[in-house]
Amino acid sequence: MPKIVFLLEEPSMKNTLEHILPKILSKDVAFQLVEHEGKSSLQKSIPIKLKGWKGVHFVIVQDQDSGDCVSLKNELRELACKSGRDDTLVRIVCRELEAWFLGDFEAVEEAYGIDLSKVKNKKKYRNPDMVENAKEELKKIVHSYQPYSGSGKIAQHMDIERNKAHSFKVFVEGVRRLNDRILSH
Repeated sequence: MPKIVFLLEEPSMKNTLEHILPKILSKDVAFQLVEHEGKSSLQKSIPIKLKGWKGVHFVIVQDQDSGDCVSLKNELRELACKSGRDDTLVRIVCRELEAWFLGDFEAVEEAYGIDLSKVKNKKKYRNPDMVENAKEELKKIVHSYQPYSGSGKIAQHMDIERNKAHSFKVFVEGVRRLNDRILSH
């Protein structure tokens, strides 16, 4: 069975993708999530893992934070290419993971059993990828939100079609294309 290995910046992203990927990938494509303890840990491991694992496909997922999205993506692509894996899919989460959650307020409502109708239509949330410090914004809205436990709690209710976060849509689109390419070979 073909396999995709996802190299992730943090445990919260692993917790999220455990719920999201079965909604995106075919049942004929296996996946493995490899979490790291931050950007530097992820970036140091990329050459090792890409050279070491044969017969699998790779996706690298990292938060943009305050960096330049295009530069960061190019840096990660260059690491993959230098490791002999120019077929690696690189996806940047615009600003941080919580922007994806702000892109699906219905999932947040379901996860926490709260009504966010007064909040979700505010102008600043219309483009979740542009929300500065999405994690803090989410904590203001859901006081009990904790990144690790909250990521899984929200992700299990996420609808991949209704999410408004552009970087989430680009992630889903890229993974679907990779899935289709794998199955067509």
